[in-house]
Amino acid sequence: MAARAAVHCGPRGSVMAAPTQRAAGWGRWLCTAAAPRPWRLFGAMCLLRLPRITQPLEKEEEEMAALMGQIELEKSHYSDHEIRKLEEEEQLRRRKESMYDDDEAPGKTVIMAQDLEDKWEQKLLRFKAAPRITDADKNNNRTSLNRKLDSNLMLLVKQKIGNQELWLLPQVEWQPGETLRSTAERAMATFLGDHIQAKILGNAPYGIYKYKFPRAIRTEDNVGAKVFFFKAFLQSSDLSQAELKEDYLWVTKDELGDYLKSEYLKKVNRFLLDL
Repeated sequence: MAARAAVHCGPRGSVMAAPTQRAAGWGRWLCTAAAPRPWRLFGAMCLLRLPRITQPLEKEEEEMAALMGQIELEKSHYSDHEIRKLEEEEQLRRRKESMYDDDEAPGKTVIMAQDLEDKWEQKLLRFKAAPRITDADKNNNRTSLNRKLDSNLMLLVKQKIGNQELWLLPQVEWQPGETLRSTAERAMATFLGDHIQAKILGNAPYGIYKYKFPRAIRTEDNVGAKVFFFKAFLQSSDLSQAELKEDYLWVTKDELGDYLKSEYLKKVNRFLLDL
């Protein structure tokens, strides 16, 4: 007599058809096709604003830069401007010696290389570099992108998890039919709106954070959550049109410890580089 077909899960949770008659020891693999997921899945986006200026040089770096500049100067060739200046200086020397220069047309205005250098020098004196320390730095305004210009800034948002409000990377729960990357993209759009421009790095997550729910609400079908982290570089310099719907902060790697829980922070630090 033909055995009736049933559905069972393999050692890694794969679903396959198998007869209901089983050998000893198979019982632990049997399950129903509609087995509930014990872990809830979330996609989170690590959105970074890259540095806008270089970091100040250390003393050793300044000394090395000066040495390399001196070596480069000694081994370099004259530029076209320097050759022109030397030629003009030679013409002036000959003119003073002979008191006559038949190469110059009467009434012609000649702009010498030295005249250009004087003009450039005056322009340089009028130039004023923007300050490295901004008003947002002075006021410690961590909601502003115009701060810590020589460091990466990461977006944190305040979300309600259970009965707690926690600072986290933007995250939302996975929906059937989505890839984890599209879930992370939706998390970014949920908190920043559709006007944000960002370059997402790859299709695979950079890290994962796994935690169990409190015992009071934990069940066999609802054990905990797994958060998959993706990374993106912010390309929008102006977020005035962004629809920020929650409390948010832009913080450096060193400032993350002021907001993130220790275990969550360890997982984030594993894939976050601040060069």
